[in-house]
Amino acid sequence: MGKLLGHDEERYRHYRALLAPGTPLRSGLNRISQGHTGGLIVLGNNAVVKEISTGGFEVNTPFTPTALRELSKMDGGIVLSDDLDVIVKAAVHFVPDGSLPTIETGTRHRTADRIAQQAEIPAVTVSAAMSTITLFMSGLRYPIESSEQILMRANQALDTLTRFHERLDEQSANLSMLEVDDRVTVADFIKTIQPVAMMRRLNQELETYVEALGVDGRLLQLQLYELTSDIDQFSSMLELDYKPEGAEDFHLDDLSNLPTGDLLDGVTVAETLGLPPDLTAHMTSRGFRQVTQAAQMSTKIAGYLLEHFGGLQALFTATPKELREVKGVSEAQARAIRDGLTRLAARLERQHG
Repeated sequence: MGKLLGHDEERYRHYRALLAPGTPLRSGLNRISQGHTGGLIVLGNNAVVKEISTGGFEVNTPFTPTALRELSKMDGGIVLSDDLDVIVKAAVHFVPDGSLPTIETGTRHRTADRIAQQAEIPAVTVSAAMSTITLFMSGLRYPIESSEQILMRANQALDTLTRFHERLDEQSANLSMLEVDDRVTVADFIKTIQPVAMMRRLNQELETYVEALGVDGRLLQLQLYELTSDIDQFSSMLELDYKPEGAEDFHLDDLSNLPTGDLLDGVTVAETLGLPPDLTAHMTSRGFRQVTQAAQMSTKIAGYLLEHFGGLQALFTATPKELREVKGVSEAQARAIRDGLTRLAARLERQHG
């Protein structure tokens, strides 16, 4: 007893997904809630559950939302199989260890909390008076919110993510212009990666909302994909371009554990990544990000080009004939590269006057 006490994020997310809107279990719980009868459902069956169960009767029928609703009308609780596919028993009276600590006051909630602790199996309650659904697991209670409640927070996070996406677009364009002129400083680089780090944090938060929303989270998932689908590739290009010489590891993921306040401090970010703490120090881009995006090529070919011409600045002035001299570049590719770099230069000039 007590081996699984405390929050386990992976386990919690697993059961929250099983309780998400659109799942059979959630449909059954919603039916109970709408009927205002209340209910206590144990999400699994082991020796301890059998030991603390008295009365009731064997059901052993396939789980359906309707069956769960009808059986919950009787006094007592319901026991499901470990895979939640079978209703094992109904009208069960549970007698868990009364010495187990709980802050719950209602009989149903107090019993569910102690069952979850003693049997190490989650239990769910539906309040008859409040029509609320609560998951009890490992000595903790987790309110299962309605889609409306989750969507309210999700939309706020999505608005914030959109603003950081716009900020990243601005900083990325500014960084590109500075790279062409070879005028990038540590501060310029950090101003670009800060919104990247914030977007990754918001992405993780929003993914939990998508899981909790189940079928109601499909639109949110599409919006999230639209805003973040290229963030990992963008980060990888920045790592290729700005990894310090001789550094074995240089990963923007290292910022994931920084408190938000520290993430907003340029010096702290620089030190975390192993960059000079002097924010005015000069940095030179290797050019992978701009070349691969402008000419739609692999990093391997981009590497050949950058090595051949000695850097991004020289590549911008290269002619198609000179580009064809590079290993792996055909005549058609040379024209595409030249056109792509020309368009990129024109776009940057328009953006910055």
